[in-house]
Formats: sequence, C-alpha cells, structure tokens
Amino acid sequence: MQIYLPIAEVSVNAFLLLGLGGLVGILSGMFGVGGGFLMTPLLFFIGIPPAVAVATEANQIVASSFSGALAHLKRKTVDLRMGTVLLIGGLIGAALGVQIFNTLKAAGQVDLLVRLSYVIFLGAIGGLMFIESLNALRKSRAGKPVSTRRKHGLAHSLPFKMRFRTSGLYISVIPPVLVGVLVGILAAIMGVGGGFIMVPAMIYLLGMPTKVVVGTSLFQIIFVTGFTTLLHATTNFTVDIVLAVLLLVGGVIGAQIGTRLGAKLQAEQLRILLAIMVLVVCGKLALDLLLQPSELYSLGAAGGH
Repeated sequence: MQIYLPIAEVSVNAFLLLGLGGLVGILSGMFGVGGGFLMTPLLFFIGIPPAVAVATEANQIVASSFSGALAHLKRKTVDLRMGTVLLIGGLIGAALGVQIFNTLKAAGQVDLLVRLSYVIFLGAIGGLMFIESLNALRKSRAGKPVSTRRKHGLAHSLPFKMRFRTSGLYISVIPPVLVGVLVGILAAIMGVGGGFIMVPAMIYLLGMPTKVVVGTSLFQIIFVTGFTTLLHATTNFTVDIVLAVLLLVGGVIGAQIGTRLGAKLQAEQLRILLAIMVLVVCGKLALDLLLQPSELYSLGAAGGH
C-alpha cells in the first residue's frame, strides 16, 4: 500500500516502513541501542531525504527505546542513577548537535556530513567491538574467565565520585557526562540513539556489568532522542509525522520481541552480533559514497565559486 509522505515529499510502501520499524525495535530490545544506526541509512536507501530521516528517526527511537526500557525495568536491570548522569550530558550534547546540524543544513552540507559521520563512527566502533567480542567469545569457550570490567581506570581516578549501587561502582561522574555529551551530539546529527557508542563505553570505559548496560542505555536514549526530536521539529521542521507513526508502531512491537530474544543469548554473543551489523551498515554506506562521486564533484564545483 503506497502512501505519500508530505515532509519527505516521496511515496513509499506502508508495510515496508512497518517492517523496518519492527526490525529496529527488535535490535533495540536485544542490544540496548536505539537502532537509528541501521534505520537512518535504510531510510536513505528508500529515498527519504537525510534531513527528514535524521529528525524523524529520532522520534521513532523514543518509542522503541521506551518499550524496551519498560521490559528491563521490570527485571530491575536499569541503573537509574547512572542513566540520569548520562542523560545530563546527553541533553547538553543534543542541543549542541542540533545547532551544528542546522548550520550545515543552511550551508547545504548536511547530506555529506551525515553519511561521512556514519562511515567513520560505525567503522571505528564496529571494528573495535568485533575484535574484543571475538576474543571474549574464544576465552569463554576455552573455559577461561572473561574479564569485561576494568577494576581501576580513568573513571576511578578522577574527582567528583559518586556511588552507583545497581552497577556496583564508585567512580567519577566526569566520564559518564562526557560520554553523554558525545552521544547527544550524535543523536542530533546522525538520527541515532547513540547506543552503538553508549553500550561499549558503559562496559569498557565505565566498567558497568553487562546485565544492566542494555536497560540503562535505553533509559537514557528515551529522553535524549525525545529532546532531539523536539528541537528538530521546532527549528528546522523536518519531522514527518506520517513516517514517524508507521516506524513507531513497528518499533514498539519489535522491542518487546527483541528483549525476549536478548535474554536467551550470552553477553559475548550479543556484542559480536551487534558488531557485525554495525560493520555491514558501515560498508554499505562507504560503498554508496565511493560509487556516487557526483555529489563530491558538485561540492567541489560549488567550493570553487
């Protein structure tokens, strides 16, 4: 069933959008990521303009993350104190990110920025996560203890320490706030929840136990992406409500399925699956940039005036 999206100014199949929303919802529930790292490029591929895809996907992430976070709250696998600290940084970052996005949109550079940001961040994070997860999986199968938490690191040596009882940590609030700022900027520029950076950072930088990372990440994503959507809707008017509703319905259903699937897999298996998906999306975007040089020529020509 074809429908017309007024803000995006394109016609798409409604069932396709519901299916994409459901897929991203499953990822959200399984891995603690908003799913935007996959959904936003998919929207590019079906003809949605990048500015509309980024702003609208942030809206869908709120719904799927909320659905997934509720399931984790029932299991008491959410560190609300840590989530609040991350959220403070996230709101600051989101405000900065929307300003950057609007400035580049006015200059006509936002399309290239979004695509390049995806290739760089997804490539770096996916590669590191894949290597680490593969090593952890090998140790687990060999019967060796898998150490995913750092006993003492930067987060333990800096001032302004706070006790996070759910995570069993007593660390400085500075690293969590900085992680939140970075994720907030990415949420605004790339239309992502930032979970693909948040989850590894919580495990390896902050030393949080894997069992509470997913739920805590989803808790923070809800508010940061909600704030980002509000800013995009009121400053550059690129949120397509029809598109958002279709993605939202699929996302809410998918998140509940993903949460159940995630509970049946080992932590190492979850991380390596997420790493593979991140690298696949990165590769697709990189190929698109290389195989479509006309954009780069046009930018170069514009720069010559």
